[in-house]
Amino acid sequence: MITIKSAHEIELMRKANQIVRDTLALLEENVKEGVTTARLDRLAREYITRCGAVPSFLGYNGFPASICTSINEQVVHGIPSEKVFVKEGDIVSVDCGSIYKGYNGDAARTFAVGKVSEEKSKLIEATKQSFFEGVKILKEGVRLGDLGHAIQTYAESLGYGVVRALVGHGIGKNMHEDPEVPNYGKAGHGMRLRKNMTIAIEPMINMGTYDVYMLEDGWTVVTADGLPSAHYENTVLIKEDGVEILSL
Repeated sequence: MITIKSAHEIELMRKANQIVRDTLALLEENVKEGVTTARLDRLAREYITRCGAVPSFLGYNGFPASICTSINEQVVHGIPSEKVFVKEGDIVSVDCGSIYKGYNGDAARTFAVGKVSEEKSKLIEATKQSFFEGVKILKEGVRLGDLGHAIQTYAESLGYGVVRALVGHGIGKNMHEDPEVPNYGKAGHGMRLRKNMTIAIEPMINMGTYDVYMLEDGWTVVTADGLPSAHYENTVLIKEDGVEILSL
């Protein structure tokens, strides 16, 4: 069911997303060579809790951590671990969510660790820009297919693969609500977005093929060809004449 948010609900979602934004900024400062992904998870959990919120990922469908940490060829849903150390040249995608007074915030960033290859740097920037290529066409009445088409067209014009097995989503009282928000699609197709809908738009862009598969841990999704992937996500509010990006 599609939910249209009230002014009060939108204000609570702003706060939830501001907490996520600031958590990701804190993690960016700490994503350095030698840090464990478990350490990043603890920092996130402690910060979100201090802000009076709850980490929305912790325990979600059994997920054992407060953030997802996905390195290099890992696309999404990597599980933080004391055994995983971040290395120079890695790219680390961090997905983070918080619940504030019953409402969710959700965003993701991909961070470069020290000096990374030019190819990885370009991938990170293209993934971020693909989000903004989609967002700049959005306003009340735009179709979901137009959003997906804008993201897909931009990323594929640069030779990248747009993940199809995973998509964005509506968000509000629940972290995942209707509608599904693909990062690919046909212009002029799909449901029309309505004023005061809130959706999480999250391009997952691969350096090579768009094909992915899940590891035996039941969570971590990786690229089929072993090439790197990047992730960029924000929660946005649909407005009459554009959008408000709640997690920036």
